[in-house]
Amino acid sequence: MAFPSREIVKRVRIDYPIGTRVRLVRMDDEQAPPIGTKGTVTGVDDTASIMVDWDSGSHLNVVYEEDSCAKLDPVTTICYRQKDGWEDRQEAVNFFLRATAGSEGSEQSRYVKIYQELLMGYEVATDE
Repeated sequence: MAFPSREIVKRVRIDYPIGTRVRLVRMDDEQAPPIGTKGTVTGVDDTASIMVDWDSGSHLNVVYEEDSCAKLDPVTTICYRQKDGWEDRQEAVNFFLRATAGSEGSEQSRYVKIYQELLMGYEVATDE
């Protein structure tokens, strides 16, 4: 395995600063946390591997160009005047999609509006 250049290491450090929340996408290791496990970036080493404290208690690194993680995209929703913070936009999207499918009338209209705003990238999606 060739080591990544200094420029690559620098870019990964900029893209994944300490404290960034991530979700595991792929890891080729028998002791890897389950796909979808969330964690907090603690740093990037000189091989451009992302060091993560996984919520499961694991501390395995995300190895550059072999493993994969995705940054979480926090979002806020306001529905029926209740404000909720979501750690990951995709979780909010999934929730409001299910809520839309399981409702009707004005309630469904509220959920659809929030769902659409989430898909459009709003930082705060509301039913108002």
